[in-house]
Amino acid sequence: MKRLIPFILAALPIATLLAQSAPAPAQKEPVAIVGGTVHTGDGRVIPNGVVLFENGKITAVDDMDRNTEWRQDRYRLVRADGKHVYPGFIALNSTVGLTEIEAVRTTQDYAETGTDNPNARAIIAYNTDSRVIPTLRSNGVLLAQIVARGGRWPGTTSVVQLDAWNWEDAAYAMDEGLTLNWPSPFSFQGWWAEPGETNRNKEYQAQIEAIDGFLKEARAYCQLPAPAEKNLRFEALRPLFEGKRKLYINVDLAQAIQDAVLWARGLGITPVIVGGQDSWMLPGLLKENDVPVVLAETQRLPSTADEDIDQPYKTPALLQAAGVRFAISANGYWKQRNLPFHAGQAVPFGLTREQALTAITQAPASIMGLGDRCGAIRMGLDANLFISAGDALDMKTCQVEQAWIQGRAIDLDDHHKQLYRKYKAKYDSQ
Repeated sequence: MKRLIPFILAALPIATLLAQSAPAPAQKEPVAIVGGTVHTGDGRVIPNGVVLFENGKITAVDDMDRNTEWRQDRYRLVRADGKHVYPGFIALNSTVGLTEIEAVRTTQDYAETGTDNPNARAIIAYNTDSRVIPTLRSNGVLLAQIVARGGRWPGTTSVVQLDAWNWEDAAYAMDEGLTLNWPSPFSFQGWWAEPGETNRNKEYQAQIEAIDGFLKEARAYCQLPAPAEKNLRFEALRPLFEGKRKLYINVDLAQAIQDAVLWARGLGITPVIVGGQDSWMLPGLLKENDVPVVLAETQRLPSTADEDIDQPYKTPALLQAAGVRFAISANGYWKQRNLPFHAGQAVPFGLTREQALTAITQAPASIMGLGDRCGAIRMGLDANLFISAGDALDMKTCQVEQAWIQGRAIDLDDHHKQLYRKYKAKYDSQ
């Protein structure tokens, strides 16, 4: 059996590739989606709407009775009567395409060896043939931010569109940010079902000083007119100092969030807090410093035993009420297909449906600096959108029927649907 394992692993990419359809070709004719309820992603809802897009760009969004251009013969008409039209969902902080099977190490490519690797580029490890990707598209997730894991400075983040031949074609925004794993002031023992003791991290201040020293050393290097020897790790931080790259700080606890924000402010950097489980405790600090938060998934247990059991559900509404910019994310890679349902989970706890939608469309685009390209159904933006027969934030009614990425009509088949058809045919024949 051991001799067969290398051959089985070698065949995995081929089997994955054969299970998927080819990426869609570029848009060839103008398209008009008419009659559906258009959710623009910025809070507006057009009950009897029309969306026109051409050459991959949205050219008009209006009520279909006011805009009659769609009646021209040159448009390919797509009727959406009784259905809903949404901007494509954006998955933040994901490892989509960087890992395939959690139990098989050779299919995981999301971490480099060592502690400080800001020069590691997640984009070049992105696998467009991942069998997971079509399952995301089937629930309306059309763009994803791919993020490295591990160490203190895991590497650069990039944004990909989820229908491409290779990572070069998939790249939507390359190396748009850097990830920093902030230390925790406490160490936790046990696990969620049997939590153990909580101890103070005695190395916490020393770990912060190590981060600070590394960044200051990098800044000093970048200020040299002509460094004698190129340092790739420091070169990766140069765009950060120039304001051309975001800094995403993975941090959850209130004390650590405060320390991270104040530390970054001292360096003249406005960070993005990722995870932010205790962010609801610090709305004043976050709003005052205009620090956005990428919240962890809502469908989880509270972070500490003394929190309300529904605290993860309530946190988005608390940030919304405080005027803090935030987005909602899911965990890992295959769980990204549940992203719309994590947003929908916050609706019964204070968010409106359109605010929840914004948290996975316009808000992620704005946080990443891509608000002028995607995240909403608005004239001039890329035509990343889909039609659902029901409410896309509700797992019981979400049924994505058609989708477009940059105007390209993409295939919505996936491995789950293939298995359904296979076994339905088997048992129907008996």
